[in-house]
Amino acid sequence: MERYQEIERTIIKSYRKEIWQKFIQGIKEFEMIQENDKIAVCISGGKDSMLMAKCFQELKRHGQMNFELVFLCMNPGYNEMNKQKIIDNSKLLNIPIIMFETDIFNRVVHIDDHPCYLCARMRRGYLYEKAKELGCNKIALGHHFDDVIETILMGMFYGAQMQTMMPKVKSTSHPGMELIRPLYYVKEANIINWREKNNLDFIQCACRFTEHYTMCDNNDGKSKREEMKKLIKDLRKIYSNIDINIFRSVQNVNLDTIISYRKGDKFYHFLDDYNKLEE
Repeated sequence: MERYQEIERTIIKSYRKEIWQKFIQGIKEFEMIQENDKIAVCISGGKDSMLMAKCFQELKRHGQMNFELVFLCMNPGYNEMNKQKIIDNSKLLNIPIIMFETDIFNRVVHIDDHPCYLCARMRRGYLYEKAKELGCNKIALGHHFDDVIETILMGMFYGAQMQTMMPKVKSTSHPGMELIRPLYYVKEANIINWREKNNLDFIQCACRFTEHYTMCDNNDGKSKREEMKKLIKDLRKIYSNIDINIFRSVQNVNLDTIISYRKGDKFYHFLDDYNKLEE
């Protein structure tokens, strides 16, 4: 048995419940794949996107739905060592990546105001454009369950709003394109365990900012997302299902107990209908 086949086997055997079934759950529950889709599986080179690629390959082999896959890897300006590591890992895992070059890192490295946000927006735009050029109608990103929970808390703590990372989103700037997140229910700890079980070594955050700072985002060595990651880790020690309850809070919203909310360009305040209740 080839090395990549042994790694594939751990997904459907050793981590069937924690990874494979969660991957399938997200795809089915949120209807992420339809007949004749052509999906660009976006490879950043990290553990999440590489695992997502292997899950897609497994689904393609054994799935009952007809769809196509393209494994798309954008190089935003990685140093040669990180770029080569992505290429080597792709060969090791038998993932036939298509790599294309951009100069995103060079364009944002000197920007002081929210460089990470701008970088993420630009990277997604390039991925949409290249995927569409290759005939794809969807791009798949490797965001996992912990990313979703962190986004909810970041919105509350730093954005003063209730929001979440959606499992799929239709692009407004690239008509006909859609973004899906198949690892939506997969916890990061299980991805790490899978990586370590198979003795795999992937690139970490490989942006230019990490060459000068411990973490990117606010240039003080500590990103807001890292703060949320640590907070969730500490909260799990107190109550193991705290992350599940945080997620369910955005599934069980009672609008009768919300002071105000907006839907599209419409804004609603509870006082709008308050006096009508007495009539």
